[in-house]
Amino acid sequence: MGVIGRPHGVRGLVRVNAFTEDPEALADYQLTDKAGREFTLAWVSGNIAQLAIGGAKITDRNAAERLTNTELFAPRSALPAADEEEFYLADLIGLQARDHAGAVLGTVTAVHDYGGGSSLEIAPGAQLVPFTRAAVPVVDLAAGHVVVNPPTETTVAP
Repeated sequence: MGVIGRPHGVRGLVRVNAFTEDPEALADYQLTDKAGREFTLAWVSGNIAQLAIGGAKITDRNAAERLTNTELFAPRSALPAADEEEFYLADLIGLQARDHAGAVLGTVTAVHDYGGGSSLEIAPGAQLVPFTRAAVPVVDLAAGHVVVNPPTETTVAP
């Protein structure tokens, strides 16, 4: 749902990179990190937030620094259902990748986004396919597969 960034000031405020459509909506979720610690946040201004862990407010810069790059997660049950033609990127992981003829190319092992758009990693071979309608024209979650038209220049040597 988001990632805690660097501290802002000396009173425990942090920058937060929210992956929600409305960044302020992040405060509406019960958030945890990978270790299971519960986080709450209150937006102060823009992308600056006051955090609390398990109800204890972060009040100094040193504590805030230790949280830099902490990923924040919400339970799947708290997320709204995806509309038709929409899905969560995490749902793509584990889907079988096929070509137009139905031949199996591999399995989607990761979804990457480095700022220029999402791409699917397909194993074996660590093949990267841009996640566009041209390169991935079919996503069938119910059937458990995607159809891909992999550009040859996206193949990465192992």
